[in-house]
Amino acid sequence: MAKTEDISFGYLLNDVTLLIRKHFDRRAVKFGLTRAQWRATKMLHHREGLRQTELAELLEMEPIAVGRVVDRLQAAGFVERRADPRDRRAWRLYTTEQAQVIVDDMELIARDLRRDASRGIGYDELQQALSVIGRIKENLQALDAADTASTRAG
Repeated sequence: MAKTEDISFGYLLNDVTLLIRKHFDRRAVKFGLTRAQWRATKMLHHREGLRQTELAELLEMEPIAVGRVVDRLQAAGFVERRADPRDRRAWRLYTTEQAQVIVDDMELIARDLRRDASRGIGYDELQQALSVIGRIKENLQALDAADTASTRAG
């Protein structure tokens, strides 16, 4: 039996992630949105009024890259920038009616893909797998926190 450190879950997780992205992109191509544009639109749909820097942080992207994504979404009519009433230098981001319609369609695509990907897997099995992956994520985030703390101390 393999020891825990011999199991290459990183490669498996990467492969699953790439396959999900590939299949999602194939199904969503009709909307003309890139994955980054879709993620930004969905985030803004659920959290209207974010600043661009806040959106970048939530998407774990560089602010300049998010700026380009938002520019394209605004040009396509999916997002609008509104002046921040408390800070004249800042803009808040909102989705348009046009985006609201697409969000529903894209969420349907995502739900169908999750259903297809989890075919033959019982609910309890899936919950256990998600729990384990969640704990792995927490362990890795703890390493990040420890690295940050040691950098500040050093």
